[in-house]
Amino acid sequence: MADVAALLADLDAESGVLDGLVSELTDEEWRVATPAPGWTIADQIAHLGWTDEIATLAATDGDAFAAAVAAVLLDTAGWVDEAAANEAVRPAAELLAWWRDGRRRLASALSDVPAGIKLPWFGPPMSAASMATARLMETWAHGQDVADALGVTRQPTERLRHVAHIGVRARDYAYHVNGLAPPTEEFGIALAAPTGERWTWGPDDATQRVSGPALDFCLLVTQRRHRDDLAVVADGRDAEQWLTIAQAFAGPPGAGRTPAEGHS
Repeated sequence: MADVAALLADLDAESGVLDGLVSELTDEEWRVATPAPGWTIADQIAHLGWTDEIATLAATDGDAFAAAVAAVLLDTAGWVDEAAANEAVRPAAELLAWWRDGRRRLASALSDVPAGIKLPWFGPPMSAASMATARLMETWAHGQDVADALGVTRQPTERLRHVAHIGVRARDYAYHVNGLAPPTEEFGIALAAPTGERWTWGPDDATQRVSGPALDFCLLVTQRRHRDDLAVVADGRDAEQWLTIAQAFAGPPGAGRTPAEGHS
């Protein structure tokens, strides 16, 4: 069984890295554009804060969560962007304080979820451990957008394993949201961790395989870099196809990113 306390500690650490990037920014710097089209740094933090808030609702009041989902799904095309934009108008100091408070409330709520209980969500219900892992993945991914906007290179950590795990587990989901039938064969995944350790998923004798640096794989499945800019290798036709559609996040297929100059 996953250790929720350990996952929440990793989520707190990942959030702390992003907090450190934005805590000293000026009001003008909060309005700097990020690689996500139409999203400023304020939008990125607002999106995380809003999602933390609704995740807390899922963990504490299922009926209220269902009502909130019904409301936002009335606008299936733009509700995510709208939710972020509505919160991003806050003054920078207020937005930062709101995000910090929401992180604390979410951690407390997930800590109190009884073992074996599944929480409602926009996709399939999730355990508290899965919710914490998903929030870490999204915090890391949006943190990458903020780091890119600021021209900062973050040090990869062992927490990338959580991001990679979601990317691997979401393989079939990526096929479904693209209107494709997932392969029946399990893939073999082998990634080089930041420490040099080897992280693996799937059978050792799989005929469809993916390998490369864990950081690059995480950038690919969160769609923060184009595959042409990453050292992720596919062995097999199905594995090759997966890398063109992989996504670790819920929702419709993402637009991804364009290749860096010289890689088009």
